[in-house]
Amino acid sequence: MKTFLSLLLAGLLAPLFLLNAQNKNIPLIYTININKEIDNAARIFLSKGLAEANQLNAQAVIIHMNTYGGLLEAADSMRTAILYSKVPVHVFIDNNAASAGALISIACKKIYMRKGANIGAATVVNQTGEALPDKYQSYMRSMIRSTAEAHGKDTIVQGNDTIYKWKRDPRIAEAMVDDRIAIPNLIDSGKVLTFTADEAVTWGYCDGIAESVDEVVTSYLGYKNYELKTYKPSFADKIKGFLMNPFIQSLLIMCIIGGIYFEMQSPGIGFPLAAAVTGAILYFAPLYIDGLAQNWEILVFVAGLILIAVELFIIPGFGVTGITGIVFIVGGLTLSLLNNTDFDFRGISGTDSGKAVLTVLMGIGGSFVLMIWLSNKIGEKGLLKNVALATDLEQSLSTPELNAFIGKTGKTTTVLRPSGKIEIDNAQFDAVSESGFIEKGTNVKVIRFENSQLYVEKLES
Repeated sequence: MKTFLSLLLAGLLAPLFLLNAQNKNIPLIYTININKEIDNAARIFLSKGLAEANQLNAQAVIIHMNTYGGLLEAADSMRTAILYSKVPVHVFIDNNAASAGALISIACKKIYMRKGANIGAATVVNQTGEALPDKYQSYMRSMIRSTAEAHGKDTIVQGNDTIYKWKRDPRIAEAMVDDRIAIPNLIDSGKVLTFTADEAVTWGYCDGIAESVDEVVTSYLGYKNYELKTYKPSFADKIKGFLMNPFIQSLLIMCIIGGIYFEMQSPGIGFPLAAAVTGAILYFAPLYIDGLAQNWEILVFVAGLILIAVELFIIPGFGVTGITGIVFIVGGLTLSLLNNTDFDFRGISGTDSGKAVLTVLMGIGGSFVLMIWLSNKIGEKGLLKNVALATDLEQSLSTPELNAFIGKTGKTTTVLRPSGKIEIDNAQFDAVSESGFIEKGTNVKVIRFENSQLYVEKLES
């Protein structure tokens, strides 16, 4: 009886074992969709997708591409990841592979295009579409040329002669960037090269024309029976990519600088400090997780904040300490955007450095505009009405009356950091410290009145 049951169970389970064995033998093709602007989010998606494909022992990765381009530094990281991927990476250009998309496509082992698709036009431009100076074009020319060269040459034997021919001619790749390059029978100088699908096949920049990823796999890769898996970005990856967008990074810098400024202008600890801390966390966290921001770069930023606090609260005036603090803050924010190792900047291009500096300067410039605007709006009607006292000292007390307070003594009712509130003759006034940080309940003396503001110094006990 036991023997019969064992044979029956084996018979029932055998198909399952056979099916599982067959599934293990089915080749896995992994696809990654890049159908948006090339930015840090696309870079993260590609990196995660390649890692997952390698972990799953995929036979090949196919990038399903349709993009007009994007950030050069993100494209540079993506083409490097493709060139060094353990799993062969191919690209299927669904419609467009322009600019940074062309660079990424040329890095792939094989390029397949849909009829009507285009590849090329890789000149480095700014956000208005104007070509950047030649130093940026020079770096892009070198990068796209070396990417084409990375695929090596084919050996062609013609009679007694052996000819070595580039699989992807670097000169053609360079012509996609530089309109000064002329290639006989292809393009005259004064034009930037862009290929149609048929032209790309003719000149070795397309390995086949297909209408779908399935056609690429079955007709060109030779897999009739295969499993297809597509990378699905996680919510955390999407948030991380969003926060690493240069525009969002500039907004976060605005929150950091503006929050610090308004916190110093208001008594106690409140919303401005919370905004600054939140902005700093959202700015540095994705950079730190991604390996761009190192510990020492964040410490440089924190040291800058400490130096400015020392200058404002301890040392009267504004001098070397404050200027050094500003340099440290700007340096920490900028260095965190660069993919350098310690103080080794040999792998950092001028384009990467320029964009990092521009991102930080845009944020700082925006924060100054925000500070001026909010300074004029605080206390008026609307959401900012209750942020400051509604009473105008110039309306409640005339200038001669306020001038009469010079020389009088009073007591701080809030911390002066450097601004806050004091009490003189049972009346509350806004005041600014001239002797650094002053604790609440400290005796002070009015030393001058300027721009409708009382300035005080700490009385020695």
